[in-house]
Amino acid sequence: VTNQWFLPAVRGDIPPGCAAHGFVCDGTRILVFGGMVEYGRYSNDLYELQASRWLWKKVKPQAPSTGSPPCPRLGHSFSLYGNKCYLFGGLANESEDSNNNVPRYLNDFYELELQHGSGVVGWSIPVTKGILPSPRESHTAIVYCRKDLGSPKMYIFGGMCGCRLNDLWELDIETMTWSRPETKGTVPLPRSLHTANVIGNKMYVFGGWVPQSAGGEISAHDGEWKCTGSFSYLNLDTTEWIGLISDCQEDKSNLLPGPRAGHCAVAVGTRLYIWSGRDGYRKAWNNQVCCKDLWYLDTEKPPAPSQVQLIRATTNSFQVKWDEVPTVEGYLLQLHADSPVPSVAGIPGTGVPETSVLSSQGGSSLHQSPQSLPSVPYPEMKVDHPSQTNNVIPNNNDNWEPDTSTNTIHLQNAAEINVQVSLSSNSLKVEGKGKVAAPENKITQEAMKNHADATGFKESNAPSLLPICTSNRQWYDVGIFKNSSAVVSQFYLLPEETLRISNKTESADVPDYRLLKKQDLFPGTVYRFRVAAINGCGVGPFSKVSEFKTCIPGFPGAPSTVKITKSVDCIHLSWEPPASPSGNILEYSAYLAIRSTQLQENPSQLVFMRIYCGLKTSCTVTAAQLSNAHIDYTSRPAIVFRISAKNERGYGPATQVRWLQ
Repeated sequence: VTNQWFLPAVRGDIPPGCAAHGFVCDGTRILVFGGMVEYGRYSNDLYELQASRWLWKKVKPQAPSTGSPPCPRLGHSFSLYGNKCYLFGGLANESEDSNNNVPRYLNDFYELELQHGSGVVGWSIPVTKGILPSPRESHTAIVYCRKDLGSPKMYIFGGMCGCRLNDLWELDIETMTWSRPETKGTVPLPRSLHTANVIGNKMYVFGGWVPQSAGGEISAHDGEWKCTGSFSYLNLDTTEWIGLISDCQEDKSNLLPGPRAGHCAVAVGTRLYIWSGRDGYRKAWNNQVCCKDLWYLDTEKPPAPSQVQLIRATTNSFQVKWDEVPTVEGYLLQLHADSPVPSVAGIPGTGVPETSVLSSQGGSSLHQSPQSLPSVPYPEMKVDHPSQTNNVIPNNNDNWEPDTSTNTIHLQNAAEINVQVSLSSNSLKVEGKGKVAAPENKITQEAMKNHADATGFKESNAPSLLPICTSNRQWYDVGIFKNSSAVVSQFYLLPEETLRISNKTESADVPDYRLLKKQDLFPGTVYRFRVAAINGCGVGPFSKVSEFKTCIPGFPGAPSTVKITKSVDCIHLSWEPPASPSGNILEYSAYLAIRSTQLQENPSQLVFMRIYCGLKTSCTVTAAQLSNAHIDYTSRPAIVFRISAKNERGYGPATQVRWLQ
């Protein structure tokens, strides 16, 4: 997000400049209907913009089978639901002379059927039941469909008909029945040229022209009016109005959007953006002031991000990433660790079985009460073909990385797949798409004004002791990151009293990281990670837990730069030696996740069959082998491969690759 405006180079049937038009967005196309165009003329033209190509096209819908097409108008509502646009009301000019305006308020209702992708079918005039809303212009209309009831409703609020209105109307789109729902709470003042947007089950109403004096009902056509910055929402499930910013609320520090009308507002996810508008108009002065400010409002905490994914592991650090969450200001990354188990007689130990089930779901508080993860005994690797038993990964191989679906790279299933994937100790980095940038390890100013800078992980003076692991393990902060990636070599040790507070209080503040000691990561240690997104409403729920293990010194790293190419009857796997071989590579093994009865009993535990063992850095996977492959549905359907290298000490961690089907 650059927060910069740009002017696209559009082409085609470019419409004239217009005001008070209808506007809907359907995927990457935009439809514009009516409005006031040059010399005060009202329009009933319909234009389509294909935003993917910046191409305008004037479209000519078929006329209704009964009645006339919509007359030229402005200030109407134009709402999209499914493949239909709903046009209601507006203001027409009774006079054919655009200089001689004779206003006629409308309450006609039209349906416009769209063609898929581009173009329209035509107008129709639906037969409706109930009493039609009174004529009006500069009102708002939104469409909402409750998830549990499934009947879409259109709501019309306010507008202008010689005087401002604050009535609410509902249209059941399935039965085409108009009604006036009873509402609870304080109804917003009568208004026009306001905005209404649906986020979740709420209709947010902001700004517009309202009566100058709030007392009493104003019905005089020449009443005094002013712009407002008041802000309310209607709970569409309970039809209750809730006021958020009152009309008389003073804001001397400019922390709220100023009064305005004729602005635009759009919802992106759970965030509402408000742009421009005008803050007043005095005919005597022939003077209007346009706002040039952009505001946004976070209406709820952000959703949980995806699981943390491993890009690269070393003996004392991880490079990790996760999918971006739209419209957030930063991410809180946490870990907890198992104590490292010392090696015995040169045999690398494991803190817990790498196949531990990761079933613990993060909570919604900043510092959730710790949850212990169940440890599952290392499963015996069974296979459906006894003759191939020697090709199955042995169950005493202690150096496999944990089987998490996040430790993956997605390759397109194309005729020729030549995506360069650089991997080092289970690393994943797609070259040509930009390296994962080192995180700006800073607490974002907007979300965390009161907290210090959590910058870089420099050498720590903290004692080289891991926190004592008990059955009630504690999550520790790695830091707050602006971007959706991080290099983790240390984490913060919270003071005991802070832990006690944060375990009980969901809204516990983020600690001042400058006051906390840091702990380095240890080799050969299993660490669990979770991440939560932060916006203006606070810290959202945590992601599912991921588990990764730091490398053990002396063992080879994971093979890197995996390529997959497809031919008619087989696929070709190739890779490059580990970046850190720690001696001579004696052999490589490649494995394929296969279908098995064990998988049906425990879907989270993949069973792998060895499909190659040798010194070459490539192998062919035959159609017969692929026919036995397990299709992994943990995210998008994929076949899973693993490749690992062996030196004098044994096999190192495997590179896991998901090949999208």
